[in-house]
Amino acid sequence: MNIRIVTDSTCDLPGEQVEQYRLGIVPLLINQGGKSYRDGVDLSRETFYARLPDYRPAPTTAAPGPEVFRQVYEQLAQEGAHYILSIHISESLSATINSARLAAKSFSRLPVTVLDSGQLSLGLGFIVEKAAQMVDAGNKMEEILINLRVFMKRTYVFASLKTLEYLRRSGRMHFALARLGEILQIKALLHMNQGIPSAHRVRTQSHATEQLFEWLEGYAPFERLAVVHAGIQTEAQAMRRRIQSFLPGGDIPIVQITPVLGAHLGIGALGFACTSKRNVE
Repeated sequence: MNIRIVTDSTCDLPGEQVEQYRLGIVPLLINQGGKSYRDGVDLSRETFYARLPDYRPAPTTAAPGPEVFRQVYEQLAQEGAHYILSIHISESLSATINSARLAAKSFSRLPVTVLDSGQLSLGLGFIVEKAAQMVDAGNKMEEILINLRVFMKRTYVFASLKTLEYLRRSGRMHFALARLGEILQIKALLHMNQGIPSAHRVRTQSHATEQLFEWLEGYAPFERLAVVHAGIQTEAQAMRRRIQSFLPGGDIPIVQITPVLGAHLGIGALGFACTSKRNVE
């Protein structure tokens, strides 16, 4: 049974894993200055973050249409796939999965199962990687889905934002609230698990970091752990050194989040993607 996996550009998996697992990647769209860019294809992360502070108007983002998904499904069918598992960014954050569902419904060459990861960034990436490993191990679709739902419950993404300005500029936060937050130096923290995004506010960056570590301690020990950031590689490296004890002897990658997410979170976002070894109540 040849199962192929499709995901989207918000998964933040490195290129070598995309190639290793022969993943189909559907790019989301970034619109700026009358031009539309395919996330991860037409605009590099380095270029995007270098230009982001000066973009006027602020970039907006959009989900790909069903036809883009159908084209990817068709390509995998031509390559010999018997089944497709299409795993995407949480429905609570993007309309991407709705396009995937519409495409799957109208695609008749082979069965397509669409799964809402309930995650973003490397939280989605870890789930896709787990699915790909199970495919390589010869698991059937039913077994993969059962195991993924357990894995998804143990997967978290959380981060602190250095500024609320980008959420305001992207239209994802009311201007008055964003402005008040800047005046009071409020720091926002975002937390994601099982499709439920939550926001938290603290007064200082040190308090924000304390909360991130409190979450880390609460979810340890870890099966997977990574540092995620938006345009602050040096700070991300320093953070990795601080958290090495949470995954002794293990690899803790540093990943710069893809531009379509960075457009909303802004430069300075810093946090973690992780999968706990245990179920956390």
